[in-house]
Amino acid sequence: MSTEVSSVTDLAGDIAGTYRRTESSGRSVDPAVADADLAAVLRDGYVILTDLLTPRELAEIRAEVGPLLDHRGRNDFEGHTTQRIYSVLNKTRSCDRIAAHPRVLAILDRLLMPNYLLSMLQVINILPGETPQMLHTDDGFYPIPRPRAALSAATIWAIDEFTTTNGATEIIPGSHEWGSELPENDSAARTPVLMPAGSCVFFLGTLWHGGGANTSETPRLALTAQYCEPWLRTQENFNLSTAREVAREVDEDILRMLGFSIHPPFVGQVDGMHPKRLL
Repeated sequence: MSTEVSSVTDLAGDIAGTYRRTESSGRSVDPAVADADLAAVLRDGYVILTDLLTPRELAEIRAEVGPLLDHRGRNDFEGHTTQRIYSVLNKTRSCDRIAAHPRVLAILDRLLMPNYLLSMLQVINILPGETPQMLHTDDGFYPIPRPRAALSAATIWAIDEFTTTNGATEIIPGSHEWGSELPENDSAARTPVLMPAGSCVFFLGTLWHGGGANTSETPRLALTAQYCEPWLRTQENFNLSTAREVAREVDEDILRMLGFSIHPPFVGQVDGMHPKRLL
């Protein structure tokens, strides 16, 4: 994208028409692979993508986020025996790879409108003794009746292996197509997502899911990155939570998903101009 950005008046009111979206790193993924991933997501509501992070990347994440895990959840939804880290981009660069992994962006490029946004990036560490989280959908707070297409998508990354006993995310396959139905919270309705460390589950914002109980003797460390259509409000207010210096450090994919981009014709402008002028 050009660093010379004109005003709304100069562009006849269509900033996006002149300064179009830069291609995401998802373009590096084999189209056949990305198409197959998308087909699985649309059919089942989710897809498991294995072995996306190297042992070195996993070790770096553990080393960086470990010292930050000093608070527990404040309610049943967050989990009283679960540790969470918010505003991750301001605290470490080790998780950037998760927020903008090419395999994930390749699916998002096909699923959501151009210049989709990062809605939230969060570390979740489920400790031994945690109980099952209530089932929920990630875009249920957008007041548009179901059944409908998903307005958002999410990934949950296994920094530790997800097992049947350590709090693996649990889903209801196919529930992304439900209308007003509500799931039963009993264990029979929940299918655990089992995957090795370095993998992620990608699922639609309409899929019913929740964290599992940790009946093991060890914590289960994970990250979640969530995304939404470019015309929706994000869960994390990155305009306030992300320092200007951080925005200058992150790569083009994350910068665009933080809202330094334009949804046609000029949604996201700052003082009538492209937001990248702020940098």
